[in-house]
Amino acid sequence: MSTPEEEWRGVAAEDTENLTQRATLRLQKRSRALLGRLIRPHLGATVLALALVVAENLASLAGPLLIAAAIDNGIPSAMGGDATTLAWCVGGYLAATTGSAGLRYAFLRLSGRIGQDLLLDLRQRIFRHAQRLSLSFHESYTSGKVISRLTSDVDSLDDLLENGVDGLLSAALSVTGIAVLLLVLDAPLALFVLAGFIPLLLAARWFFRNSNAAYRNTRGAIAKIIVQFVETMNGMRAVQAFRREARNESIMAGLNDSFRRANHRALDVVAVFTMTVRLVGNISLAVVLLIGAWRVVGGGLELGVLTAFLLYLRRFYDPLDDMAMFANAYSAATAALEKISGVLEEEPDVREPAAPVALPPSALGRAITFDSVEFRYTPTGPVVLPEFDLVIPSGQTVALVGPTGAGKSTLAKLVARFYDPTAGAVRLDGVALTDIADADLRQAVVMVTQENFLFAGSVADNIALGKPDATRAEVESAAGAVGAHEFISRLPDGYDTDVRKRGGRLSAGQRQMVAFARAFLADPTVLVLDEATSSLDIPTERAVQGALESVLADRTALIIAHRLSTVLIADRVLVIDDGRVVEDGSPADLIAGSGRFAALHTRWRDSLV
Repeated sequence: MSTPEEEWRGVAAEDTENLTQRATLRLQKRSRALLGRLIRPHLGATVLALALVVAENLASLAGPLLIAAAIDNGIPSAMGGDATTLAWCVGGYLAATTGSAGLRYAFLRLSGRIGQDLLLDLRQRIFRHAQRLSLSFHESYTSGKVISRLTSDVDSLDDLLENGVDGLLSAALSVTGIAVLLLVLDAPLALFVLAGFIPLLLAARWFFRNSNAAYRNTRGAIAKIIVQFVETMNGMRAVQAFRREARNESIMAGLNDSFRRANHRALDVVAVFTMTVRLVGNISLAVVLLIGAWRVVGGGLELGVLTAFLLYLRRFYDPLDDMAMFANAYSAATAALEKISGVLEEEPDVREPAAPVALPPSALGRAITFDSVEFRYTPTGPVVLPEFDLVIPSGQTVALVGPTGAGKSTLAKLVARFYDPTAGAVRLDGVALTDIADADLRQAVVMVTQENFLFAGSVADNIALGKPDATRAEVESAAGAVGAHEFISRLPDGYDTDVRKRGGRLSAGQRQMVAFARAFLADPTVLVLDEATSSLDIPTERAVQGALESVLADRTALIIAHRLSTVLIADRVLVIDDGRVVEDGSPADLIAGSGRFAALHTRWRDSLV
């Protein structure tokens, strides 16, 4: 008798297995739904492709029957002086093979076009959806995983569409058609052959169950490799600076070994199934040849019929190998489709409003209101802003200072609506950000961060990101307004200079100046600067200080900076600590007092001496 603990463990294991099965069924259902949506626009062409492959297989199946007729009837008639039957058999065979080749060509052209259109649609869906997803998704789901979905997973589907589907259709039609013809040619021999399907069906069931699990492991393993590779390449400066090469090689070696073992398991499953198919096929062929020859000698079976039977039987098992290859490609594609459908199923945390509210006209910035805002980055994470209230009047420049982790950047992200508050509302001129259309919000609010990301392309293109239809004169005017025109003009090709990946051709300070020009050209009513001067050296910072005042004129601005030289141009300073405002006033008033900002200013002034 089992103990209560053993019974509990048994129940727990059963519950776990049931949960796993339900999760697997859900993944499969989600994947099939995605595949259906991809195929639906090509349904007519798919039906035509199916008709072509059916016609091709019918033409191909006619060959052995014509050979049998030629052996049993055409050749004896020709030996008697009448070659008509033999001529018809030969002509029919040539017509069947020519027609089969032509139909094959048409099918491959059509199916190839369908497959590539489907993959194009899928890549576009993944890329478009990934751009729609909120910042919270991209901060938790690494770029390497997205790249894996868009490359290796889509390639698995490409392999299936390019080779697998064609092999499956041809194999299924061949096996069905040949089974019928074998029964017509000789029922007793055919029934013996079909009995061999019993072990094949058992082997197929085992194969599908194990191959699906094996290929899920391979998709997960290759995704980890891509994530590690992307992270290493993006952090190459840190890798070389801190001599992390050996550690990275060790990690990659472990990931590669996991991928190798996952592939070995998948290939072992294919090898066992293929061996079973060929073993059953070869045994059946040998037994049919033995029994058939004995019956031909005894006069119970014609030689032409046996010849046709053996030709069909050879072709009967060959397609089963194709079906095994399809099953192999299908398992890999199914695992890939499960991963892709998982990304496409994700919904943005920050969503477009169903009924957007238009912002009122404004010429001097917009008022920002934090109305009982509470925020945490995850539903179960710590509260970052505990019921925060704040009003920033239209046209005011407000600087946020405070220790690292105080909540300054969180406030900036909420104003830019990279996140939505957990409770309460952030308002722009009285309108909740959640009610403003995304296009209107992005036009009204622009954020410049310390990352100063530049895309590969010309300097002019990167500045025009703030206003895609801007003229060259407008681009140069924006650069001049922030003091960037001089250094841009000295570049090899001026404004047409390619900044290369992530702006690597420019210094950190130059990239920041381009980011300022981009923001100036966008001409927002609200400008958020999150450590935007952190990459500037002292001379450059002084040069841009005057430009900043012109950039901030007639706008509401939120400045987050550790450098007090930038903070001092603000109309108002808020000292933030643990998500709360602990000091609020003009820079001059706070400096004259004895609070935290005064102490911070004193330390900064002393550091300049």
